[in-house]
Amino acid sequence: MTRVRSLTAALSAALLLLSAAACGSDGDDTPKSVAPKTAALGTLTPGVIKVAVQPYSPYTSVQGDKIVGLDGDILHHVAKKLGLKVEPQVTDFAGMLAGVQSRRVDITIGGVAWSADRQKQGLFTDPPYYSPPAMAVRSGKTYKTVDDLKGLDLGTVEGYVWVKSIQAVPGAKLHAYPDANGVFDDLGAGRVDVGFLDPLIIIAAQKERPDLKISTQYLTPPTAAEVKAKPAYQYFQPYQTGFYLPKQATKLERAISTEIDAMYANGELTELVEKYGGDPEQFLRPDDAAAAARRGVDRPSDWTPPAIAK
Repeated sequence: MTRVRSLTAALSAALLLLSAAACGSDGDDTPKSVAPKTAALGTLTPGVIKVAVQPYSPYTSVQGDKIVGLDGDILHHVAKKLGLKVEPQVTDFAGMLAGVQSRRVDITIGGVAWSADRQKQGLFTDPPYYSPPAMAVRSGKTYKTVDDLKGLDLGTVEGYVWVKSIQAVPGAKLHAYPDANGVFDDLGAGRVDVGFLDPLIIIAAQKERPDLKISTQYLTPPTAAEVKAKPAYQYFQPYQTGFYLPKQATKLERAISTEIDAMYANGELTELVEKYGGDPEQFLRPDDAAAAARRGVDRPSDWTPPAIAK
């Protein structure tokens, strides 16, 4: 996720999450017997993985005690392999991060973007997928590069990092909305030429609202020279997502990363991305910057990001 929240919002969300945890399970749902290997993962409750999540379909939403969506499906698959029962706690995006950083939950999921600042306060798994720079475009139009966006009406959601990128495009006019529905409504009405949102959100809207007559296109990422000249263009590049855990959860992070890497190799991630309308070539192949960003930071200097086979 590419949203930015204030410190006040983060603190308020943390209190909300603490309250939800206090009113949650009294232990009756705790697995009666936990295998030693599972107990050694060090979750807050042995045999249970507590997950902070916000409704963000089709990445994450909660139905009963199950998290559904791309991230939810990946986590449930991993949890089953590790012998863990998934216990969701609903909050907002700021609460997701705060819950991990204060170790009130074991993990948060839902398109959380890796960043050097966030990794200082928590642990990221290997990327369960990469998020390409997607555009919702009015049918009949094609845009490929940042130069193609000059002078256009460009929309996104307030607080998303694409706000900064759009503001850096020469002649472009920013249209910022409280939520994605505003972007789609104005696209359909012709008041906006291109909308920048997370790709599966666009794909879902394209299917659910054919009246909008929009298409999903992927921007050719700006070059290193372009980003150097205009640093805000970095947000037009793909970003690597991760499941985010407390700093203390080293064993759990490593176990989850191992299972994620296996899902690249055995085709399971390809199936899940396709299930939600994504293109595995876009979602499951890292760009050149992915390795460089994390090598020597929170990964070894020879780390290779996971990818599907060519």
